[in-house]
Amino acid sequence: MSKLRILYVASEINPFLKTSDVADFVRKLPQAMQERGMEIRILVPRFGLINERKNRLHEVVRLSGINIAVGDDEKPLIIKVASIPTAKLQVYFIDNEDYFQRKYVFHDKENRFYDDNDERAIFFCKGVLETVKKLGWAPDIVHCNDWMTALIPLYLKTTYKNDPMFKDTKSVFTVYNNSFEHRFEGDIIEKARMMDIDDEMLAELKTADFEGFIRIGSTYADAVVRAEEESSASLNAILTDFPEHKFDAVEDEDVTDRYYNLYTQLAG
Repeated sequence: MSKLRILYVASEINPFLKTSDVADFVRKLPQAMQERGMEIRILVPRFGLINERKNRLHEVVRLSGINIAVGDDEKPLIIKVASIPTAKLQVYFIDNEDYFQRKYVFHDKENRFYDDNDERAIFFCKGVLETVKKLGWAPDIVHCNDWMTALIPLYLKTTYKNDPMFKDTKSVFTVYNNSFEHRFEGDIIEKARMMDIDDEMLAELKTADFEGFIRIGSTYADAVVRAEEESSASLNAILTDFPEHKFDAVEDEDVTDRYYNLYTQLAG
């Protein structure tokens, strides 16, 4: 088999930012896969907590300059890059002044969930795929992590399905116990829409909440995996609807082996 190309997409990665277990998972697994001979790219948002000078981020001018539509608005996409000091891995950061240059991640200093976190997620998911197109790097697998990445499997099965860069791409969606109670206002369906996507395809998003994001990611991903053996009651309730392509955690199974086998199976 030729070298598999794996794109990891997540809201955070160590050592740049950690607010949950996602950051550690996305730090360790890509390196393990690279050591097994796979070709790796990583994309995350450039949240304001990430110190650009300390972490040596710099803009990739050839990748920046695209406008991403979120509903009726178009926002400029800026791409930055940095290397993980202890590994031969580059991390690409998706940035936008309106969405990501804040001092906090998903909540303000009073711990209130940002009203536009849905728009930030939509911008991020669309921006990831446009960035990969500009890179000219066709992934075999896009591994999406947590709710913020949930629209990517849908976009791969619709808007981008005939794009040469993604025509053979499969998606993995790993879900975490990172639920939130917030319900988004406004027309989330219209914000998330892209070419070749109708309302029915976005129906799972109508609840405009955490469950909606997890449901749409699980509906369109080629494989859905629980990050933890013990999931919350709400997450369990969602995932029981997707048994045919859900891969539960296996006790004592090595995480690297588990995903390596999954990737090779999907790439077939």
